[in-house]
Order: sequence, then C-alpha cells, then structure tokens
Amino acid sequence: MAKVKLVDLAHARSGDKGNNSNIGLIARTPEYYEALKREVTAEGVKRHFAGICLGQVERFELPNIHALNFVLHDSLDGGGTLSLRTDAQGKTHAATLLMMEIEA
Repeated sequence: MAKVKLVDLAHARSGDKGNNSNIGLIARTPEYYEALKREVTAEGVKRHFAGICLGQVERFELPNIHALNFVLHDSLDGGGTLSLRTDAQGKTHAATLLMMEIEA
C-alpha cells in the first residue's frame, strides 16, 4: 500500500444544484473501484473540503459504472445566483477531490 492521489485512479465531474455541489468519481478500472469504495468515505471527503463544505456529505455507490457520487451540502455559499465565490457552481470541486490522497 502507498499513498496515491485520486487523479491516478479515477476521473471526476462536478456541478451544482442550488447550494449543494455534486461530484461524480469514476474509477479507471474495476480494481480501482474497490479501492475507492474502501478509502473514499463521506467523512474523508468532508475533511478534504473543510471550510468549503459546511453541511453533511452523502456518498452513493454506482457499481454498474464503477463510480461513487458525493453530494456536498451547503458548499456553494448560497449557489450561483447568490454567491460571490469565484466558483459559485462547484465546477472546480471535481479537480479538488482528485487531489485527495488515499492508501492504495
């Protein structure tokens, strides 16, 4: 086991729905999906987004496409029409998650 960044194991997409951001994390191989399921928890994602995600993080498994989906509640400072943040729609959240390190 060694520390690796998620970008080496997966690709990701993100976006918004109101004040919540949504991140899809898709494993590059079925074997990598097993590592993602084991290592990328809702609690770990919440810690990784400390100061950005002020609400809970939910994780959903999509085994048929080797993916995990995360919903980061209260993470966009009100959302696209209210926020003064540079990224009010959470488009950079996927890239931010891919910098997270896990044991694999």
